[in-house]
Amino acid sequence: MHGASSSEVRHLRLDDINPADRAIRLGQRPRPVPLDPVSWTTVQRCVAHRETQRTGNPHLMVTKGTKARRNPASVAYVSHVLDPAGISPRMLRSTRLIDLVNTMDTKLVAAAFGMHSEGVMIYLADHVDPGRLPGRSAVDRPT
Repeated sequence: MHGASSSEVRHLRLDDINPADRAIRLGQRPRPVPLDPVSWTTVQRCVAHRETQRTGNPHLMVTKGTKARRNPASVAYVSHVLDPAGISPRMLRSTRLIDLVNTMDTKLVAAAFGMHSEGVMIYLADHVDPGRLPGRSAVDRPT
């Protein structure tokens, strides 16, 4: 969800959800993250499922093990919740960051994700923006 880390997902609490703006507060991000319709529907489904659990746990993601407590879902639970889809939370986050870093200013991406500028630079590896390459001279062109 919007490049959220596993930790951000695990620690997402009900009071981090703003239904009026369809936005959530994630981790140390400086601003609430507005959600697209699919992500908002996902959050609503999680809230509805959570209500069937009759729990006092403040976190959005509640498991059998955390239902009677107040702690977030385990690292292992979050890392395996997407196994049936054949993808990991880390892969989803990396894919989102790669897309953003390669289409936007890295400083803006870092600020939006609450990261250091250097932290997003790894996602630029092996990418060359063709628009920034100098024109090829006749000497450089293959024959």
